[in-house]
Amino acid sequence: MTRELSVIDAGDARAVFAALRDALTGDGPAVLPRQHVGVPGGGHEDASVPASVPRNVALVVETSGSTGAPKRVALSADALLASAAASAGSIGGQEPGSARWLLALPAHYIAGANVLVRSIAAGTEPVILPPGHFDPAAFCAAADALDADQRFTSLVPVQLARLLDAALDASVLGDSAMLTTLRRFDALLIGGQALQPDLRDRALDAGLRIVRTYGSSETCGGCVYDGVPIGTVVARECDGRIELSGPVLAVGYLDATGGIDRDRTDATFHVADGTRWYRTGDLGAVDAAGRVRVTGRADNVIISGGEKVSLDAVQASVRRVQGYAEAIVVATKHVEWGQAPVVVVAGEPPLPLAELRAAVQAELGHAAAPDRVVVVQSMPLLASGKPDRIALTALVSGTSAA
Repeated sequence: MTRELSVIDAGDARAVFAALRDALTGDGPAVLPRQHVGVPGGGHEDASVPASVPRNVALVVETSGSTGAPKRVALSADALLASAAASAGSIGGQEPGSARWLLALPAHYIAGANVLVRSIAAGTEPVILPPGHFDPAAFCAAADALDADQRFTSLVPVQLARLLDAALDASVLGDSAMLTTLRRFDALLIGGQALQPDLRDRALDAGLRIVRTYGSSETCGGCVYDGVPIGTVVARECDGRIELSGPVLAVGYLDATGGIDRDRTDATFHVADGTRWYRTGDLGAVDAAGRVRVTGRADNVIISGGEKVSLDAVQASVRRVQGYAEAIVVATKHVEWGQAPVVVVAGEPPLPLAELRAAVQAELGHAAAPDRVVVVQSMPLLASGKPDRIALTALVSGTSAA
């Protein structure tokens, strides 16, 4: 059995919210929030969007494709509501009407859609930040409209950094109206990319209640909070990669006709001893208590001079060097070594390349030493706030050394 798939303009988050509410109850079609509806190549004009999907699918999320080809992830109402319940059980807001959410992320990304689903589950209306450039003042003005007992939002690290910069710049002796507003949140969920330790420390020192989340579209968004799986989610390490199980797992990936793409789905989801697992693309470990530690992307490993080099590990090492806290590391072809890491920074590099190479080499070995530093005026980002690694890789392929 199938149900209709409705494409909704993600820029109209109120319409996405209403459509999701009907999809979750079964009173309306499944929902595909999408940018640029009504323009060539987007929305209803895109012939690649199927007219229908399996009956149990309520939401379809198109992945960003930040490191590869985009996918259409099919999520059921049961999985979405299980995710909302697990989140409420972890951070609060279980009593109907007790919690309100502020939407500050695009509705076509899982973290944004989740804010809407959690609002539906809580029985409250979300406060919605207008789309476009993220403005800390506008965010705090919207946050002041949250009139429930408990207040929540989801952010990416770059948004948190901008909020802290604005609040602390306006602060007098550690207090300001903006900082007071941020402190009223019962939890600021921070996900989408790694939260750097210095940014985390700044937020905690400012008195903010932040929760570091880990998950993906395939798990209805964040399902691990501060390293601990929420609800009945279980994490394990298998062959060096993180695997997750629980009621939050996606139905699978859609094919061009709207059915489940069995080859792609079976390559990522599998059953072991009666339990269905999602094999993430992340390297890491899970300790005896079930606590998750992610060390990098499995697909972000290169071979340089015959040695495997984790670009995530190189980036972490580079960011520990003073002045490089916001650097991004990508790969480029190298005549001698095959591939090599390249550091991208916005603004002039604060340290000569030779000194940066020496610092990384001392920690990770010769193969991990960056080949060059590339300077950009501003870091290209996806709408989710994540670095656009495809654009960066294309950029450095034709750029000379710093």
